[in-house]
Amino acid sequence: MVSDLTDVEVYRQTMSFRRPGRVLFAADFTPDLYQRLVAHTGAKDLLGHYGMWKRAWIGPRRPAELPPIDYTVYFKDDALPPGTTIDGAGVAHIPGSMFHFTKMLSPLRNATSIQQIHEYPLENPTVWDWSRVKADVDKAHAEGTVTAAFVGHMYETAWQIRGYEEFLMDMLTQPEWAHAMLGRVIEHKTEHARRLAEAGVDVIMCGDDVANQRALMFEPSMWREFMLSRWRNVWATIHQTNPDARIWYHSDGNITAIIGELVEAGVNILNPLQPECLDVDAVYAEFGGRVALDGVMGTQSTMPWGTPSDVKVRVKEVIEKYGRRGGLFVTPTHVLEPEVPLANIDAFAEACREYGAS
Repeated sequence: MVSDLTDVEVYRQTMSFRRPGRVLFAADFTPDLYQRLVAHTGAKDLLGHYGMWKRAWIGPRRPAELPPIDYTVYFKDDALPPGTTIDGAGVAHIPGSMFHFTKMLSPLRNATSIQQIHEYPLENPTVWDWSRVKADVDKAHAEGTVTAAFVGHMYETAWQIRGYEEFLMDMLTQPEWAHAMLGRVIEHKTEHARRLAEAGVDVIMCGDDVANQRALMFEPSMWREFMLSRWRNVWATIHQTNPDARIWYHSDGNITAIIGELVEAGVNILNPLQPECLDVDAVYAEFGGRVALDGVMGTQSTMPWGTPSDVKVRVKEVIEKYGRRGGLFVTPTHVLEPEVPLANIDAFAEACREYGAS
């Protein structure tokens, strides 16, 4: 097998469920860990240093002349502490007690009418500048780089705007509010996704954390009614527009109960498949060859608490079990936190290069 294939060529082999020239692997790091890795390795390009695969992130550009949405009006009665930021959906992030964690303050947590949901302002990326998107894709492909784009969350964004408990109660007691909130969040995503697919983006990413460590956060019937029904339309548009585009879906936790429906609805890459939460062997036995796995390296177990030898053993295991026929991207199941030993990251990359080579 040729070993000097570009990432695009290896990606296509992987997604065709053929033995790839090498197994693609990557990791993300919290800011503190990233800075310590830079000092440890002497390399500012950590992905390049470790041989991790890179993706070119594609998307439209927000015109400079487009007035920003003023979300401060939703917090005029709140004494926001120094360091508070407001994200692109209008959610306030108050500095947390450690590292990158923040406390969220939801702008519609005190809403008294559904009209406030209908009138809530949200960005519309379909009216942004798309003139360079196709050229950006073509340039990345010419350089052998896989392209990716993120169309966003739906459930997560909805509850962050409305409030976590408030949104869950809406689903139970006033479902028309929940439908309205989800509808507002997703109203531009189908067109956004269509344009990305039309431009030739390889991986169109989306997702929602809909499970905890043990099971879904709500009944599967509620997930189908409120979330799947909407995502299905977005995914159908992607596949109809560009059959070569692939849909990447993220949810932490134990989503075993809905994996079959996700695959049936059009998901091509499933992330992160936490081994602490679900049986990855069982998932692969049922869906291997139909959906690719992205993740499977435990960030609650092996990466922070194992030895470098443990990390290497796990990398070899997952590649032998799930990656020899393609359909595997080896990644930690979440961003690597500060407690992960630097030696374990070195071992992870070394093992991926060694055992991932055909």
